[in-house]
Amino acid sequence: MDTFAEVIDRTTMEELRARGSWKWTAGGPGVIGAFVAEMDFGVAPPVEAALLDAIRRADFGYLTERAVAEMADACAGWQRDRYGWAVDPARIRPLPDVISGLTAAITVFSRPGSPVILPTPAYMPFLTYPVRAGREIIQVPMASDGGRYVLDIGGIDAAFKRGGHLLVLCNPGNPVGRVYSRDELIAVAEVVEANGGRVFADEIHAPLIYPGRGHVPYASLGPVTAAHTVTAAAASKGWNLPGLKCAQLLLTNDADAAVWADRGFTFEHGASTPGVWATIAAYRDGGPWLEDVVRYLDRNRTLLAALLAEHLPQAGFLPPEGTYLAWLDCRALDCRGLAGGGYPPGERPGAAAGEASPAAFFLAQARVMLTDGAACGEGGGGHVRLNFGTPRPVLAEIVRRMAAVVGG
Repeated sequence: MDTFAEVIDRTTMEELRARGSWKWTAGGPGVIGAFVAEMDFGVAPPVEAALLDAIRRADFGYLTERAVAEMADACAGWQRDRYGWAVDPARIRPLPDVISGLTAAITVFSRPGSPVILPTPAYMPFLTYPVRAGREIIQVPMASDGGRYVLDIGGIDAAFKRGGHLLVLCNPGNPVGRVYSRDELIAVAEVVEANGGRVFADEIHAPLIYPGRGHVPYASLGPVTAAHTVTAAAASKGWNLPGLKCAQLLLTNDADAAVWADRGFTFEHGASTPGVWATIAAYRDGGPWLEDVVRYLDRNRTLLAALLAEHLPQAGFLPPEGTYLAWLDCRALDCRGLAGGGYPPGERPGAAAGEASPAAFFLAQARVMLTDGAACGEGGGGHVRLNFGTPRPVLAEIVRRMAAVVGG
């Protein structure tokens, strides 16, 4: 029987385009999609079986509390078995996605009108959704420790003192791939508590962590963090289920649970019934498939480093500790026509008119679609986010195309 890696390595770009996903169609014919955060690895057999069972039963109605209770139990089991974190299943509620959790954290759990504190570079919607909710964003650019991104604890403290109330903490970090240590998280918790703040912990990438690191749920640190945190989790990244619209909000104190019971329905609405059944299967029975995925991704991040060193040595890259996202520093590249097109006017968020955009350059010249680092906030300009959750021959072609168009 073929191994997981052998099956993935044989998957062609033509097959991936034929699936019809946004990742593989947004750039147009011949473009390699390496921007949006979804993998090209198909589906875990237990998840496929759960979805086929839902089809057989024609279970496409509105979400029931019975299904929610099963999902909560499966999620609690995953948190307990993988991270040693005991969460009451009654405190785990459905969401359609993590962005709904952020919106809830802003509008339900943060002080009205207060700014949102955001370490940057950050996941792109984290820079737009707070604004849509009528909030200012205080960006806190991350610091560098020998080229490794670290949270600026002093900057976060200063942001709270400027009136910020809700800190958005993405762990593992998107786009920089950091997996924060217990000591780092304790330092954050001390600042948050000293300022009477709240935390929205986005832990959607927690299943995707490489050897040498371990995920520590922020709210699991103790009663203090449990009291000031709401956590969002999902199976959508680890098991590649983003289109099924199912995430979880983990509530870890009595007061938040009481507020949610009164106000949470609006945010829960939209979580899909098939997504819930797929999530249950992933958490309960999808561990072996996930282990294959992480092994494959681990080799991919090593391969990417080698390919860049050989073909595009001017690009700065530190392999991530988690996620399948590579954060590339392109500021030293000779990209002729760097400010050129690739995105229609006004459709490249986060970059000023005429600003150099490596993502636009590589789309136009190399036919590789990446995420523009400028859309990730302060410190993101001149960078791109590259999704390496793809077959290795495709990854090699991505780097080959990029290297071919960079001036020497």
